[in-house]
Formats: sequence, structure tokens, C-alpha cells
Amino acid sequence: MLGVKSVSFLGEPDGMLEVNLETRRKVCRQVRRLRPDVIVAPDPSRLWFGSGYINHIDHKRAGELALCTIMPDAPTRPMFPELLDEGLEPYEVPNLYLAVDEPDDLVAVSETMDLKIKSLAQHASQLEIGEAEEWVRKRARELGEKAGVEYAEGFKSFHLVDDEEER
Repeated sequence: MLGVKSVSFLGEPDGMLEVNLETRRKVCRQVRRLRPDVIVAPDPSRLWFGSGYINHIDHKRAGELALCTIMPDAPTRPMFPELLDEGLEPYEVPNLYLAVDEPDDLVAVSETMDLKIKSLAQHASQLEIGEAEEWVRKRARELGEKAGVEYAEGFKSFHLVDDEEER
């Protein structure tokens, strides 16, 4: 639906994601292999949103894993030297976007909002799309107002490589 060329599942059971050397190695392997321009992740410090949402433990742990990958795992040779034997050289991810309550970077998503809702609807085991669509559109509209567009998403953005061409 989204045109994604490949997806890698790391085999971690729902609700049981842990931050340990094995999961850090798994994520680092993928980052060194794919060499992404940006990693988008949940804010690991987010415990709740408003008075109606408690953050899922896997979302917090996924955010922690993203931070570990940014530093020290992916860019440094001493971390997971066995990945060097697989031909996976260190890689410094240029950009990190954390989904946060109070963003410092707004990205227009007006043109892709309907596709976003359709893709969320594919997660039928995780949510009821009716309620989720209402909340997603409301939040995106609020952020869109701040950005001067119909819909936007907000992030705490980190630009980690000085070279402008790398961004």
C-alpha cells in the first residue's frame, strides 16, 4: 500500500521487546545494511499523551533502540565487531526524528493523509480505525495550523551529520 520495497522483521514478540545486546545488534545490523538517511522513532521518554493514552512498552523500547543505534552502535567500530565480518561497516545516520508531544520540526502531510489513514486501517488487530482516524486527523490538523498547512506531523529532529549534502 505504501510502496515500501522491503521490510525486515526482527522476530520480537508483541509486548516483549527488550533493549539488550541482542536486540541492539539486530537493529544495528539493519541500519548498517540499509544506511538510511533518517530514522523515525517514538520518543522513549513518552509515558502518556493527554489523559487518554498510555504509551505501549514496545514503543518506548523501540525509541531506546533507535537512540542506541544512533550512538554508539551503528557509527562505531568497537560495537558489534562481528558485523564487520559480515561486511557491515559503521554508519552514521544523518537524521533522527522522534515523535514527540511538543515538536520542534513540522512536516506537511496534507497530500498523504488519506493514505496514512488507509495504512493505519491495515492494523486491525491493534486499533479501531474509526476512533484512531478522528484522533490522528485532529492532531495533524492542530500541527498543520502551526505549520500553515492543512495537516502536519511533528518531531524532535536531530541533524547529526554536519555535511549539508548528507541531509
